[in-house]
Amino acid sequence: MSIVYALVNVSVFFLAAPLYEGLSRKLTARVQSRQGPPILQPYYDILKLLGKDRIDSAGNWVFRVAPAAAFASILAVVGTVPFGFRENALNSRVDTITVVYLLTFGGVAVILGALSSRNTFAMIGASREMVTMIMVEPVLAMTLILGAVRAKSLAISGAIEGVAGAGFGASAVVMLLAYLLALQAFVARQPFDITEAESEILGGPFLEYSGPQYALFKYYMMLKQMFYAVLFVTVFCPFTRTGVYLMDMGIQLLATLAVFVLIALVGATHPRFRIDQAVRYYAVLILASLSAVTISVIGF
Repeated sequence: MSIVYALVNVSVFFLAAPLYEGLSRKLTARVQSRQGPPILQPYYDILKLLGKDRIDSAGNWVFRVAPAAAFASILAVVGTVPFGFRENALNSRVDTITVVYLLTFGGVAVILGALSSRNTFAMIGASREMVTMIMVEPVLAMTLILGAVRAKSLAISGAIEGVAGAGFGASAVVMLLAYLLALQAFVARQPFDITEAESEILGGPFLEYSGPQYALFKYYMMLKQMFYAVLFVTVFCPFTRTGVYLMDMGIQLLATLAVFVLIALVGATHPRFRIDQAVRYYAVLILASLSAVTISVIGF
């Protein structure tokens, strides 16, 4: 049965991620007094890209493998979330280190794919992605480490439940604020969309990609956004549990929608940061997350 739960995890993410993306785009457009694309536009985009020819502009195996590697890494990650608050075949056997590694692996695949393209704008995007990954991923790592410290277990299910499951102490409150402030950076939305920055570097790391390869990268980004939103709900909203699997899943999906609404509102009302502004912001987040873990180790 645990294998079924893991498959349900991946299936729900696979089907719902473009829908959340479409809703976010629509809300952003409305806030900015625009009509905006249809809510189902992300699905149309993916299908259209899958039907196009693949152009191998770089001519090397790294460029060709990178999209599939990033997509596979995020699929493995989404299967580890206790969706519906049930353990499955993945999250009962995976620890926090593995999850952080898989998320980092996806970012590395994006960077290597961009660098292998030899496009100047793509390389700039790769360098920005590297800075973002180095400065932001520690906040996620510290969130899971905090849960591991409180639960006294590195298992991903224990770490997720350990952050707020034992009550909102000082450490959990500080980590909640750090994660919430890092959320826009996690999902690469304004003011932290500096990696792609269409008006500056024309899509950054994905500039040379087209067809099915670009479709994999777009799906990777949508799944990654949904993962961080669901993780926030799972970690910091344990009070949403009812004990009924389907009801818990529905509540998680609704709460995730609320997180996407917040992401869209912030993105629609804030201009993009410069890279130096973003780095200073990231540094504050790292200090806050380290403080949360330190407070937890002390006993608060």
